[in-house]
Amino acid sequence: MLRVLGIESSCDETAAAVVCGDGTVLSDVVRSQAATHALHGGVVPEVASRDHLRAIEAVVSESLQNASMHHAQIDAIAVTCRPGLVGGLLVGLQFAKTLAWAWDKPLVGVDHLFGHLVSPFLRRDGEDCRESLAEAPPAGPMVSLLVSGGHTAIYRVDALLPERVTELGATRDDAAGEAYDKVAKLLGLGYPGGPAIDKLAALGDANAHLSTTGPQSFTTPMPHSEEFSFSGLKTQVARYVEQHGRPTGDTLANVCARFQRAVVDSLVTKLFRAAERECVAMVALGGGVAANSELKARVMREAKARGMQALIPSLSSATDNAAMIAYAGALMFASGTRDDLTLSAHNRTAFVTFLTTPSPFS
Repeated sequence: MLRVLGIESSCDETAAAVVCGDGTVLSDVVRSQAATHALHGGVVPEVASRDHLRAIEAVVSESLQNASMHHAQIDAIAVTCRPGLVGGLLVGLQFAKTLAWAWDKPLVGVDHLFGHLVSPFLRRDGEDCRESLAEAPPAGPMVSLLVSGGHTAIYRVDALLPERVTELGATRDDAAGEAYDKVAKLLGLGYPGGPAIDKLAALGDANAHLSTTGPQSFTTPMPHSEEFSFSGLKTQVARYVEQHGRPTGDTLANVCARFQRAVVDSLVTKLFRAAERECVAMVALGGGVAANSELKARVMREAKARGMQALIPSLSSATDNAAMIAYAGALMFASGTRDDLTLSAHNRTAFVTFLTTPSPFS
């Protein structure tokens, strides 16, 4: 069976994995830099790339060791080449090129977002990543919501190949995960912000009365558009904090619940509206924010009510990892994709749609 080594270094995780052609994960090693960047309140690109340099050799070696695999048993090397922080991408890309040359192995460059799109189909021992028990590859087309710290977009996926992916709508400004991090900073919750807000939101009441002045609800713009916008929502929270100070106790939980409700409402509404418009019976989540408890619950509930199938990756498959890159590379390799040593790093995804006219805010 096909076995692919995957390398991921697009942001602040140095990761390597060995995955089979059917999505079976033999090893998946992730070295997170979250503690380092928490000191700065966010990812510092130069710090991230230097940490990748220090870690990558050991991470790749560990992934091979955990898979009980010698490099001679690897059939191809997949590496994230776009999008991401270019400094970090270059570390992983150059290391993968070196291995491909030294080991005489084929090289496959993978779009990080395509990795997230295939993540619900990873097969890991001891956990069911495919919460809907979906089989890979999917029998029919699906609409996928990719939502993370750097990206928020909806795609039609007709097959698990990059050329069969079409962007249907994306964020005009902040990604949803970025909005979580910025709001968490405003509320004094630290970095990364998503898990902290999600935890507090579960204790709060999104319908609770916050104050006699200021906003009584947090709303997202463009409700009737295919695109997203979250910067205004962040500003609403900032204005609340300016007027009332940082909330504490029950009020803090209620603010988190109200903010999260606004984000999830926007994501879920547009995901299922796109699915109905595209006449598909399958929806999927991908990206780090796919780990959000309210988002997962809402998607599963809405899918069941509409008679649709929902694919949701587990936490280890949703956050940045090399297993999804290795599996994406395996699918591409099996379809005939090969890259040479001129493969370069880019900060933009290949799936982006450049709109010629702006969508009206409504």
